[in-house]
Amino acid sequence: MFPVLSRFTDASLLLLRLMVGLVFVSSGYSHLKDPEARAKSIEMPKGFTIFLGIAEVAGGLGVAAGVLTQLAAIGLILIMLGAIYKKIFAWHTGFWGEKSSGWHYDLMFILMLLVIACVNGGAYVLWK
Repeated sequence: MFPVLSRFTDASLLLLRLMVGLVFVSSGYSHLKDPEARAKSIEMPKGFTIFLGIAEVAGGLGVAAGVLTQLAAIGLILIMLGAIYKKIFAWHTGFWGEKSSGWHYDLMFILMLLVIACVNGGAYVLWK
């Protein structure tokens, strides 16, 4: 319908990568800032919380900068699948969430990361 918009594909992918990367870097930083408190809040061991924080920061930086973009996106997809699993089966959280945030945002991030992985980040990446 609007073929002129196709010229903005790579810029749009860059903006998507930057936004997704920012979310994961900030989330990972929150795991690393106070891993003991964060471990309690997500009901996971402290060591795993630190690993999760490092993985989110590294994956977020990889996606945002376009360094090993597909690997970073796939790693973050796995993290989000784990988050959805925890929300559904351990916390019994609904799609929209009754008492806290549901897993709809997690699913949206999986789909955004899937797009990023399928296009290998677009043209504006540092290292494919």
